[in-house]
Amino acid sequence: MSGKPILSPPIRTTGLDTSSFYTQAPPSSLWDRLSTWASENKAVVYTIAGVAVVFTGAGVVYYISDSRKNRKTHEAEQSRKVSKKEKRKAKKEKGKERTEPEKEKEPTPREVKQEEPKKTTPTVESDTSEDLPQVDETIVESLSTQEREEYANKLKLAGNKAYGDKAYNEAIELYGKAVLCRPDPIFYSNRAACYNALGDWGKVVDDTTAAIALNSEYVKALNRRANAYEHLEKNSEALLDYTASCIIDGFGNEQSAQSVERLLKKVAEAKGKAILAGKEKKLPSPTFVTNYLQSFRPKSAPAGLEESAELEDETGKGQLKLGLVALSNRTGQGYENAAKAFDKALELNDLGEHEAFAYNMRGTFRYLRGENINALEDLSQSVKLQPALTQSFIKRASMHLELGNREAAASDFEQAMEQNKEDPDIYYHRAQLHFILGEFAEAAKDYQKSIDLDRDFIFSHIQLGVTQYKMGSIASSMATFRRCIKNFDKVPDVYNYYGELLLDQQKYSEAIEKFDTAVGMENKLKPDAMNVLPLINKALALFQWKQDFKEAEKLCDKALTIDPECDIAVATMAQLLLQQGKVPDALKYFERAAELSRTEGEIINALSYAEATRTQLEVQEKYPQLANRLQGIGGPGAPAMR
Repeated sequence: MSGKPILSPPIRTTGLDTSSFYTQAPPSSLWDRLSTWASENKAVVYTIAGVAVVFTGAGVVYYISDSRKNRKTHEAEQSRKVSKKEKRKAKKEKGKERTEPEKEKEPTPREVKQEEPKKTTPTVESDTSEDLPQVDETIVESLSTQEREEYANKLKLAGNKAYGDKAYNEAIELYGKAVLCRPDPIFYSNRAACYNALGDWGKVVDDTTAAIALNSEYVKALNRRANAYEHLEKNSEALLDYTASCIIDGFGNEQSAQSVERLLKKVAEAKGKAILAGKEKKLPSPTFVTNYLQSFRPKSAPAGLEESAELEDETGKGQLKLGLVALSNRTGQGYENAAKAFDKALELNDLGEHEAFAYNMRGTFRYLRGENINALEDLSQSVKLQPALTQSFIKRASMHLELGNREAAASDFEQAMEQNKEDPDIYYHRAQLHFILGEFAEAAKDYQKSIDLDRDFIFSHIQLGVTQYKMGSIASSMATFRRCIKNFDKVPDVYNYYGELLLDQQKYSEAIEKFDTAVGMENKLKPDAMNVLPLINKALALFQWKQDFKEAEKLCDKALTIDPECDIAVATMAQLLLQQGKVPDALKYFERAAELSRTEGEIINALSYAEATRTQLEVQEKYPQLANRLQGIGGPGAPAMR
């Protein structure tokens, strides 16, 4: 998720707003910050109401224990419990052995075709069909309790042998008769294993559900049912079972943990596609739009479209003028009015020499609404009408790369340079693309070229400093920012981005001082339409430094009051709530973040967090006895967000 689009002012190394929307680019914004944090801190976890949640480097969430010590302790406790249980059974059954078949290898959830479990022949008593008791419901009713136990064990052992011989239908019949004698979770689970080998997933679910009803912490049955659910494409149900299994098993089964991670992504992808299909095409937050527009060097209105120009409103040129005036308001309503005006300008036509400019502006707002195909058509028409309008090539390049067409993007930059190789915007935006793709040396060269052509554009300087930081040249980066503050001391963005680099170095007091300066300047310059990013960054700094949830939430609330559509503020609030164990409230904010996300990748990232949170709530609701175990696994603390 990102607070601004690809061609924004600085792509930030530590901030929430890293501006990457391309399919091959890393997760952006808050998700990028969290993923980077998780990567740096390896197995450190967030403990949320007792559940440990790891954010992986791919932006995916999965449950895992916070230490191997907990795993070993849990396994030892389970071993002791099983040992006592077996002793009680042995005493009760007077030495009769109750052996479960050897563990068979379940089909891996990634395989769509059925796969027979890998087995070794169980050690069972030698029985022939002549030795087996004949049972049905009537016969069972006439048996004593001891006779039922004896019959059940004998039938189960015969079922084990049939299973080992891959005589699955025979084993199914034998386990079914054993169930008649004595309903037992192992009998149901063993019969489910037979159905699993035959690929009858519905019956696997039926039998494992019966087993779990008799023993809600039966890990093998939970895993077996989860596998069946996944084959039936009931991924949410599978995710719930695998998560419960991981918690019960002390997160000791790596395959189950990986299944949770994989299913989180699958569930999020499915829901993400549904959200995209029904998503209303609308402009993102004013913060997003403002940062995109100011990533281009400011230019005067084209001749004849100045605010003082006398033009009829109901003409194409008149609508273009109205659109430019609305843009200058830098508010949500102003941007909506501008988008409508640019649409109407092309409908009315009669634009003369401004037709290419009109296509450029309509394409820009179509892009911001997520209408990439229509936006590409508009920008292509713009460059066809007026190739010298290099901004249209630059914007089209960003859209090509977002759609995964890097070659077309490179071609657009080359064509732009053929028109005007002295246009500094070309180098600045090409540097942005290099940055997003991790090509920092090339990015630094282009940022410097942009500065050489125009030293007055602040964002080239800021982004060069950020790039130097990413390359490990900390001293050079800090020197660049100090020069920026000296030469652009009235620009709030300088203080905000410099504060982010200080925050990344854990220089909390200095970082907060810079964020406060940026906030003060924003309030003076544009109190009704201020950039809320410094408020959010200050919230994160206070949380990391002092664990000051109250003040951090207050700052996020203020940001959302100013810009209710700011996805970064919503996602940050979700994380703050999650850190405090306010899981239901956090879930609402994660879902809201998904609604506000602009691209499929951003939606999936947001939904991964939401689904992990939702699954935790469902596990606790369905298996309330696991609450204490969750606390024991997760531990009381939580590290700071980065």
